[in-house]
Amino acid sequence: MKRTHPSAVVAAVVAGVVIGYLVDLAIVSAGGKAIVPPISLAITLVGIAAIVVALAWPIRRAVKERSTKHLDPFRAVRTAVLAKAAGLSGAVLLGLGMGVGLFLLTRSVVPPASTVWQAFATAIGGAVLLVGGLVAEHFCTLPPDDTDPEHEERAHA
Repeated sequence: MKRTHPSAVVAAVVAGVVIGYLVDLAIVSAGGKAIVPPISLAITLVGIAAIVVALAWPIRRAVKERSTKHLDPFRAVRTAVLAKAAGLSGAVLLGLGMGVGLFLLTRSVVPPASTVWQAFATAIGGAVLLVGGLVAEHFCTLPPDDTDPEHEERAHA
């Protein structure tokens, strides 16, 4: 599995901004109230980021310390996939929070500051989840193999 490419992260953030802005625009244009994510969402995203990093920490220890303790490869792969999913989900939620905040700030009547703060708190929570996912993904990365020709043993006839 390859690590998350920066262009994928940027694309996910841009997609989140567009979705957040356009969904709120469509709802308000139809006569409804704008969707503002609750502050509990931001707190939950930070908690999920902490859990993802905590799950990746034993894998990092096993990889870096060259321990003799057996590392379950299925657990390592599942943790790496979870880290990648958390990183991309965090990028989308970062963009979503920014899109909703941008929508609220561009209205002719600016909503209360607490409403705008909730949208940007979601963006901050998404950023924390993004960083946590990328850090956990780094923890699950194996070091490169030693392919130096000097150190290779050669068979002699």
